[in-house]
Amino acid sequence: MVRTRFAPSPTGYLHIGGARTALFNWAFAKRHGGTFVLRIEDTDVERSTEASVQAILDGMSWMGLDWDEGPFYQMHRLPRYQAVAEQLLRDGHAYWCYASKEELDQMREAQRARGEKPRYDGRWRDSTATPPAGIKPVLRFRNPLDGEVVWNDLVKGEIRFANQELDDLVIMRADGVPTYNFGVVIDDFDMQITHVIRGDDHVNNTPRQINLYAAIGAPLPQFGHLPMILGNDGERLSKRHGAVSVMQYRDEGYLPEALLNYLARLGWGHGDAEIFSAAQMVGWFALDHVSRSPARFDGDKLQWLNQHYLKEAPLDALAALLQPLLEARGCAVVNGPAVTAVVELLRARVHLLPEMADAAVYFYRPVVAGEDVRAQHLTAAVRPVLADLLAAFADCVWERAALSVLIKEVAARHGLKMGQVGVPLRVAVCGEPQTPSIDAVLELIGREAVLARLAFSLAD
Repeated sequence: MVRTRFAPSPTGYLHIGGARTALFNWAFAKRHGGTFVLRIEDTDVERSTEASVQAILDGMSWMGLDWDEGPFYQMHRLPRYQAVAEQLLRDGHAYWCYASKEELDQMREAQRARGEKPRYDGRWRDSTATPPAGIKPVLRFRNPLDGEVVWNDLVKGEIRFANQELDDLVIMRADGVPTYNFGVVIDDFDMQITHVIRGDDHVNNTPRQINLYAAIGAPLPQFGHLPMILGNDGERLSKRHGAVSVMQYRDEGYLPEALLNYLARLGWGHGDAEIFSAAQMVGWFALDHVSRSPARFDGDKLQWLNQHYLKEAPLDALAALLQPLLEARGCAVVNGPAVTAVVELLRARVHLLPEMADAAVYFYRPVVAGEDVRAQHLTAAVRPVLADLLAAFADCVWERAALSVLIKEVAARHGLKMGQVGVPLRVAVCGEPQTPSIDAVLELIGREAVLARLAFSLAD
């Protein structure tokens, strides 16, 4: 049975790259009827925080990436790592290294001066020297000195590393906490992970881990390394490109369906399909459709997708998201039109939920246009038209079609076109010159509010 995992380090938020890795592991497991495991790799004690753990859990839950097992925490498994480390030591696959930090720094400086790649030189590998006093040793893995590590990467194809290029990595720190490369191997073995799908920044770790699997006599999972995500300018993705917390996308008004759809297209695709649900992705997902080239993050494309999902989402679901945004803008929603009706009118005109909230304010409270806008549109020539509308609105059928006919009739009496009346009417009632169809807007705002706003604008 297929078993995948997502194993973030809780030293920050869940970002775009991590979210895509989680999505691909989730989709692969679901596609094959397997199990998706969540593991928190919290052995970086100084930088790991509970807030970061919660941010990761919240981000995955918001996106609907439900895990089948976990979350498991590495710091709860220290006795297991210690036991395997002791076994490796007994079997001759590991040794204690007493080199101090200063000694290792000098070693690397000398190597750089000779034009060599900085790496541990194995000075304690076969040493019979008496251990120096006052130095807490680290445990190093005795990496093979010859041969090569070869694997068929599920994304990149065959990859080879010569063992002589790999030094004896530290597997247990002096404080008894495992390093990343050691902990991840024991975890993946114990959790019976069959497919390790992760970013290609881990390619250099994989040969070291494969040698560790061999040393502990564990079966190898299959490896697939995903291409990195670049900004639209081809540079490494950063905050200025949109590499922010997944939850920040939620707060900025994106829908989880849009973000999932967009992340799926970052380095993977199914023919020409641009818009698809998570369920469709699961049905199509295969690692041989993952690109070997870096993907480029395009914020405009993400906004375009979000607009699509705003148009398609259930009205009541969007209304539930919009209402707190309106209340934060000082709108008494209970005294205005149904939020679902406002959503239906506005959602095709915006890309993000806060934009919709900004555009919806005038439905719930008066918005006064700026002085320059009023001067431009509420001219002496148009005021008689607005006065006629004020009188006509006081005693008419308050329904969209009837309002449309009435406005056209008033405009015709003054020798004006609909547009010449509609814009000043919008400014007077809504505080801005551009809105959806004015008859639909007036219907939702309601007779009493429209009359009051018109009267106020004419008295100005």
